[in-house]
Amino acid sequence: MQYIRELESMPDKAVKQRKKRALELGLEASSAVEDRSISLFVRVDDHPFFAGINTFCHQPYCEDINKVGDYDVAFLGVPFDSGAGYRSGTRFGPQGLRRISANFDSFCPDMGVDLHEQTRICDAGDIYVIISNLEKTFEQVTKAVSFVMGKGVFPVLCGGDHSLAYPNLRGVAEHVDGKVGIIHFDRHIDTLEKDMDERMHTCPWFHATNLPNVPATNLVQFGIGGWIGNRGGIKVARERDTTVISMYDIDDHGIDQCVDIALENAWKDGAKAVYLSFDIDVCDPGFAPGTGTPEPGGLLPREALRAVRRVCKEGVVAMELVEVSPPYDVADITSLLGTRVILDALGTLVQHGHLPDRSKE
Repeated sequence: MQYIRELESMPDKAVKQRKKRALELGLEASSAVEDRSISLFVRVDDHPFFAGINTFCHQPYCEDINKVGDYDVAFLGVPFDSGAGYRSGTRFGPQGLRRISANFDSFCPDMGVDLHEQTRICDAGDIYVIISNLEKTFEQVTKAVSFVMGKGVFPVLCGGDHSLAYPNLRGVAEHVDGKVGIIHFDRHIDTLEKDMDERMHTCPWFHATNLPNVPATNLVQFGIGGWIGNRGGIKVARERDTTVISMYDIDDHGIDQCVDIALENAWKDGAKAVYLSFDIDVCDPGFAPGTGTPEPGGLLPREALRAVRRVCKEGVVAMELVEVSPPYDVADITSLLGTRVILDALGTLVQHGHLPDRSKE
C-alpha cells in the first residue's frame, strides 16, 4: 500500500512525451477514433502490445551506439549459443525477451516505480557474435560491454549461453577500481577450466575469477544442485574457496537467510561492486522449460524474484540474464520470467538510488 500511495505523486511527463512523439511520427488517427492520443501508425507508444517493432519493453532503439551515453541503462543482446554443451537455441534468447516484453509496461505498484518516468532505458541492439568461434566472440563481447560501461551506462546483458559470463564480466571489471564480487544464480556450478577442450558454458567462473580484481573468494553460487553437470566444478569451487549455496540449503534455511549469506560473501574484503549473473535454469523447469539444461527442483518464480530484489537493493554494477532458449519454451513463459527478472532488478535499483531517478529533475 505504501508504494501505491507514492505513485500518486509520480509525474507523467515521460508518458505524455511518448504520446506526443507517437502522434508526430505516426500521424493523427482517422476521424472515427475518439481517443485523439491514438496515432494512425504504431510508433513509440506501449499499445497495442502486439504491434510495433520489437525492442525491449518498447524502449527506444539506440541505433547509433555512440549515443548510448544519453541513457542510464542499455539492454544488450548477445545471441550466442556455441558454448552450449547440450541443447542449443539460446541465440534466440534476446529475440524471445524482446517479443514477450511487449506485454509489459513501465509501471509497478508493488515497488512504487515507473521506469519511463524515473530512468532512461534504451535497447542497444545485439553484439555481433562470431557464431563459429568462442574466442573471437569473447573478444567482441568484452569490447562491446567495456564500451557501454565506459559511457557510464548500466548494461543489461541478455544471452545467449553462460559461456558469455566471462567476457561480459571482463568488460565490466576493467571499469571497477577495486574488487568485484559475483552473485551467480544457477543450478550448475560452471567452474570448469575447459569442457570438451573449449571454454564452454560450464566454464565462465574459472576464467572470470582469474581476472586481477575478481577474486574467487567473492564468488557466490546460489541454487546449485541436482544431477547434471556439477562433478568437476564442485572440486574447483572447493579448491578456490567460493561460496556454494545449494537448493537444499535454501530449503533448510529459507530464501532470505541464504541471500544474506550471499551478500555477505560477495561484498566481503572490501569489494567495491557486485555483478549479478542470472541463469534462468535456476528456476524449476515447470516455470522455465525453455532452457538448454533444465534441472527439476529449482527456485519458484516468487523466490527467484525476491532474491534478485534483495541482491539489487544493495546495488549491482551490471547484470546478465542467460540461457533462455525460446525453441524449447512453452507459451513464452521462460522469456516472460526472464523479463520479470530484469524489470524487478531495474526497479529495485531505481527504488534504492542505485540508478538515477529522473522524475526528480
